Amino acid sequence: MVKFVPLEKVLPLRSKMLRDGAPLEDCIFPTDKAEGIFHLAYYLGDTEVATVATFYPQHIEGREASGYQLRGMATDTPYFGKGYGALLIKYAVDYIKTAKAEYIWCNARTSAVDFYKKQGFEIISEEFEIPGVGPHYIMILNLI
Repeated sequence: MVKFVPLEKVLPLRSKMLRDGAPLEDCIFPTDKAEGIFHLAYYLGDTEVATVATFYPQHIEGREASGYQLRGMATDTPYFGKGYGALLIKYAVDYIKTAKAEYIWCNARTSAVDFYKKQGFEIISEEFEIPGVGPHYIMILNLI
């Protein structure tokens, strides 16, 4: 089940899966305090978190329409390929459509491009490096 959660619930998976076990305080993004931000988690049962992601209103450069940026999506290793990430994205898409946004975009790790393509995202940039994190592409999912 997908739930809206506070920042503290997404940090452990961000640390484990995206930042090589860094201290939780080092996994807080500057945008985690942005107006309109929300964090989602896919729960198995009452307490076990399989997947997390953060979304906030943010235009992509060169596009004036209203959009949301997806950041910090992470799925715990035992749950890879089980569809939980896809269900979380679908939930976010339905919610973001109610905010009248026209697209969702992200800086997708090269290793996650196939996952995002399966969700309908398209690559719109050349591959680039985020220092200390690795190679990425900008991807977009048009909602209208």
